[in-house]
Amino acid sequence: MSGMPPAATMPIAGVCDARFGAVRDAFAANLATRSEIGAAVTVALDGRVVVDLWGGFADTARRRPWARDTLVNVFSVSKALTTVCALRLVERGVLDLDAPIARIWPEFTAADVTLRHVLSHRAGLPALRAPLPADAMLDWATMAAALARQPPWWEPGTAHGYHVNTFGFLVGEVVRRATGRTLGARLRDEIAGPLGADLWIGLPAAEHLRVAEFRWNEPVPALDREVLADDDLMRWATYFNPAGFSGVGFVNTPAWRAAELPSTNGHGTARGVARFYAALAAGGTIDGVRLLDAATLAQAVTPHSVGPDRVLQRPSAFGLGFQLSQPERRLGPNPGAFGHFGAGGALGFCDPATGLAFGYVMNDMGPRWQNPRNRALIDALYACL
Repeated sequence: MSGMPPAATMPIAGVCDARFGAVRDAFAANLATRSEIGAAVTVALDGRVVVDLWGGFADTARRRPWARDTLVNVFSVSKALTTVCALRLVERGVLDLDAPIARIWPEFTAADVTLRHVLSHRAGLPALRAPLPADAMLDWATMAAALARQPPWWEPGTAHGYHVNTFGFLVGEVVRRATGRTLGARLRDEIAGPLGADLWIGLPAAEHLRVAEFRWNEPVPALDREVLADDDLMRWATYFNPAGFSGVGFVNTPAWRAAELPSTNGHGTARGVARFYAALAAGGTIDGVRLLDAATLAQAVTPHSVGPDRVLQRPSAFGLGFQLSQPERRLGPNPGAFGHFGAGGALGFCDPATGLAFGYVMNDMGPRWQNPRNRALIDALYACL
């Protein structure tokens, strides 16, 4: 790109404990040799930040350096935030994991679907069959009504498939029906605010100037619905009905940033993500701020859906809302680690066995499955222990 600084001059700032120098080296390599535009990584050990680095650029023209407080869309890292908002209500008895959702959402026609089904990706509702306008995901009422009408693609509870974009609307509408408040508002007031974590679902206009531009040039693939097998239609619609469901063509717009898409458009810093997971690494409470009781958290990271995924067509592993470490995609060497990946390489996770909490955010759509950038950071991190 014309005017682009050489990789070796990409600025890196922040702090890094000498013990974790390999993490800084891996982070620098992501920017210098693995095509990252801009990024930030934070690691906390037993609640103490030992790595807090940011570097590269917050725009695709590479003119605006990534700053300490740069926000970026973290995609499915948002699902863990959404999950904790819901599980807090389960703890209080406001929501029941195993009651039919239709009890508090009367328009919801999938009578046997429960919140546990949704959180474990077993509800059979990863996609909408009826075509929707390209920007429909920006209108909460439109999405909730469409999901209420959608019959499950498989019998709920009998299989699992990653509810890539519908997850947040399903959980969020249950939360709204139960409390009268949106999920983004609950995240702000009950989790991000008390923790001092820079995390948002539904970004206020005053914060938009801090957001990094995201490079994502992937087009919406063409589709002939008449010749597509039903499962193939489901997989396509999971990502592209409505066309902007995953953020294609919308991710850098004010409307996308301001809307609440709790599966997909959370915005945050690596520091905010790591702070969230530091509380979970400590059993659910840190510095007097309780996110979840230890018993609730233990249930949330108990395997619920492990094996072939009907949407992804590869193995996946989920507890309630959290992705679990699996042989095909390890979160380090310890089986008890849990968290959530985001499209392009973003990642938040913790490892209670070591007291580690980790956040990585970036603004380039790298590989979704086996991402060499977050893999290099994870490998370097554990090599330092």
